[in-house]
Amino acid sequence: MSHSTHTSGEQQPSLRRALSLPLITFYGLGNILGAGIYVLIGKVVAVAGVFAPVSFLLAALLAGLTAFTYAELSARFPLSAGEAVYIQEGIGIQAVSALVGLLIILAGVVSAATILRGFTGYLQIFVAVPGSVAILLLVVLLGGLAAWGISESVRVAALITVVEIAGLLLIIWVAAPDLAAAQPARVDFSPLAGMAAWHGIFIGGFLAFYAFIGFEDMVNVAEEVQHPGSNLPRAILSALAISTLLYFLVALAAVTAVPVDRLAADAAPLAFIYQYTTGRDPVVITLIGMFAVINGALIQIIMAARVCYGMSRKHWLPAVFARVNRVTRTPVIATVAVSLLVLTMALWLPIETLAKATSYFLLIVFVLVNLALWRLKLAAGHPQGIIRVPLWVPVTGFFASAAFVVVQALIDVLS
Repeated sequence: MSHSTHTSGEQQPSLRRALSLPLITFYGLGNILGAGIYVLIGKVVAVAGVFAPVSFLLAALLAGLTAFTYAELSARFPLSAGEAVYIQEGIGIQAVSALVGLLIILAGVVSAATILRGFTGYLQIFVAVPGSVAILLLVVLLGGLAAWGISESVRVAALITVVEIAGLLLIIWVAAPDLAAAQPARVDFSPLAGMAAWHGIFIGGFLAFYAFIGFEDMVNVAEEVQHPGSNLPRAILSALAISTLLYFLVALAAVTAVPVDRLAADAAPLAFIYQYTTGRDPVVITLIGMFAVINGALIQIIMAARVCYGMSRKHWLPAVFARVNRVTRTPVIATVAVSLLVLTMALWLPIETLAKATSYFLLIVFVLVNLALWRLKLAAGHPQGIIRVPLWVPVTGFFASAAFVVVQALIDVLS
C-alpha cells in the first residue's frame, strides 16, 4: 500500500503504517491492563473469596469469544472505526453503524475524562495542584502526544505498559513465598461441589470481565498497523493471553498472601498486598498505578480520534475529521476535537453515570459485532489467507454478551 506524501490536489496523505506486531500488542496490553486490575481485584475477591482466580479464568473465557470474533473481523476489514465498519458490513444498517461509531467515540472520551479526574485525586497526594489545572495540563500533554505521531505516542504507551507489567510482577514476586509454601494446596476446594461457591465465582467473573475490556480498541488503529491482516489478530489474541496469565497469577497471589476479608475492604488492593507482605510503604505501586491510569487516557484519546477519522472517511462525520497532517501523518483535527471533548467532560460533566452507561454500551457493541460476523459467515465466502474462527465462536459470543447485558441490568435494578 502506498503512503507517499508527495500528493497533490484532492489526494490526502494517508496514516503511517508504523505499528509493528510488538508495538500493537503493547498498545492493546496497555489498554486491557489499564487501571482495571489495580482496583477490580478487591471487588472480585469480595464476592468470590479464595476462588477469585477461577473468576478471572471464567472472565477470560467470555472475553476470549468476542476477542476471536474481533480477530477475524480485523483481518477481513483492517480499517479505522473498526466496529462501525464491521456492523455496516455484517448487518448493513447505516444508521446503526454510524450510531455505534459515535458511541465508541463517546465511550473513549468518557473513559479518558473519568481516568483524568481520578488521576488528579492521586496526584494531590504528592503535589498540591488545583484539579482543574492538572486536568488542563494533562489533556494538553496527552492530546499533543497523540497528535505528534502514532509511533511516538504508542512507544510512550508501550513503555508505560512495561512499567504496569513490572508492577503486577512485583506483586506476584512479593507474594511468591506464600505461593511457594503451597498454601493454595491447603485451600479447601470441597465447596466447589456446592452452588454457593459457584454463585460467587460467576458474580466475580462478571466483575472481572471489565478488567479484560480494551482489546476491542486495537482494531481502531488498523490503518497504522504493519501487515494488519496477520499482525492485528495475533496482537489481539496475544494481548488477551498475556493479560489472562498476569491476572490469574495476581489473583492467586492476592488470595494466598493476605487475608481475603481485609483485601476485599481495601480501596487500593494491590498497594495493600505490597504493604502487608513487605511491611513497606506502597509508594512504588501507587506511582505505577498512576502511570497505568495516564496510559489508559492516552490510548483512549488515540482510539477516539481514529474512529472520528474512519467515520469521516465513510462520510458519516464532517470531512474535516478525515484530514491527515502531512508532517505527523496523524488526524490532528480529530485529535484536537477529541481532546477538547475530554477536557470539557473532565471539568464539567457528571462522569460517574456516563461511565456506567459506557460499560453497558460496550457490551451491546460486543453483541452487534458477534452478530455481524455470524451473518457474514452465513452469507459470504471466506476471504483467503486470513484467520478463520468457527461459526460457534460468534454465535456463543453473541449469546454470552447478550446475557451479560441482561445480568448487568438485573444487578442495577435490584441494587
